[in-house]
Amino acid sequence: MLDGELVAVTGAYGYTGKYIARRLLSMGKRVITITGHPQRESPFGDQVKAFPFNFDEPRDLREALLGATTLYNTYWVRFPRGEVSFDRAVENTKTLIRAAEEAGVQRLVHISITNPSEDSPLPYFRGKAQVEKIIARSKLSHAILRPTVIFGVEDILVNNIAWLLRRFPFFAIPGSGGYRLQPVYVEDVAEMAVRAGQQKENLVLDAAGPEVYTFAGLVRLIAQKVHSKARLLHVPPGLALPLARLVGYLVKDVVLTRDEILGLMSDLLISSAPPLGETRFSQWLEENAATLGTRYASELSRHYRGGA
Repeated sequence: MLDGELVAVTGAYGYTGKYIARRLLSMGKRVITITGHPQRESPFGDQVKAFPFNFDEPRDLREALLGATTLYNTYWVRFPRGEVSFDRAVENTKTLIRAAEEAGVQRLVHISITNPSEDSPLPYFRGKAQVEKIIARSKLSHAILRPTVIFGVEDILVNNIAWLLRRFPFFAIPGSGGYRLQPVYVEDVAEMAVRAGQQKENLVLDAAGPEVYTFAGLVRLIAQKVHSKARLLHVPPGLALPLARLVGYLVKDVVLTRDEILGLMSDLLISSAPPLGETRFSQWLEENAATLGTRYASELSRHYRGGA
């Protein structure tokens, strides 16, 4: 391990980054992570050295990346909070990329989102497109992965849908529920990322799973598998957000944002490319239904309160 190639993963204590780091370690790579929570207990013991996201001190970022050949970047924000905004996240990513260039990193693998656009009215998708443009203009050889909806044991969206279905007498579906999404398994995304890191050419790839669902169909399937008796109610999108805020108040979290509702209803979470992910959501759900949604997964605890 001491002689292995050194690579860096942002957010290796988080969700997608953890799966990427785990695969890299299994290949004999030496892994460091740059994280917003360097004080957290590492899921890798002492195998992964942690450095803080110190965007105000680019020199520290550069020094942390010295010797790394590849940077796997999962850094982003789900919603603005406090001083953290999408514009700030774009600037932070620009700082990280510049530090990687100066440190001699050879390749960048960046986790983006399907259907980003600089013209998007949604700041999340617009910011992702802006970051992709910065990467394309950088000196780094790069691969950009564009996942749809990532599912897995620690995921928030699917888990919390199941949690709501287990505990409430009804589940509100914004609008018709006919808009589509194409879930992709986190292990498949990690495999794509690591594979892309071993290549040299610049790549932009959609990371989507083999099954496409309507949102209503996805919720019905989850309800069936977790044996929920909740009634599915179609509500105007304008009512769905206040209901989500009410639940958020009860669980002290941000359950769903306006932009997430609009992005979902705009069919932005599907891909027109052939699916690269092989794991079927329906099969994974069958295997994990007994534990899915038994505990609420808090975004705020995960990223802002020092939780796991």
